[in-house]
Amino acid sequence: MLIQKVHHVAYRCIDAKQTVEWYQKHLGMKFVLAIAEDEVPSTKEPDPYMHVFLDAGQGNVLAFFELPTRAPMGRDGNTPVWVQHLALEVDSVETLLATKAKLEAAGIEVVGPTNHTIFKSIYFFDPNGHRLELAANTASPEMLSKLDDVKWDMLDEWSKTKRAPKHAAWMHDGSAH
Repeated sequence: MLIQKVHHVAYRCIDAKQTVEWYQKHLGMKFVLAIAEDEVPSTKEPDPYMHVFLDAGQGNVLAFFELPTRAPMGRDGNTPVWVQHLALEVDSVETLLATKAKLEAAGIEVVGPTNHTIFKSIYFFDPNGHRLELAANTASPEMLSKLDDVKWDMLDEWSKTKRAPKHAAWMHDGSAH
């Protein structure tokens, strides 16, 4: 088996309409589909929901479920807020900076840009509390090749020591170029 692509990624939302309007307004995503049911198709349990789908570009789809009969949304208290996030790619650092300015003008708090050497990114939250990252690639082919060469060594070392391997220290020590 070989996966062809991600069909969609689904998250829960507080309000489906508010979510669709927010993603349209702030990220320019097109609203492509809504599905509503009173029964879950896979489990047959009675549980009304609204399932909305947004175009995330190049065949990628971001979806949300509004579940009005369920307890309010929560998050894993054992996982730091910065860990679980959805990273979306933009075409350039210029677009990244322009989007940051647009988000801040709308009153949305933005962290960054953060320089990850192979990309720059900004971070912010949607109205449901989901952390989003917008990333603009900045890597050279040589950087990507160097990272590819050490990925298994890094993973093996991490697996044994649970300490950050230094195989790609160049990404953070200023010698990236």
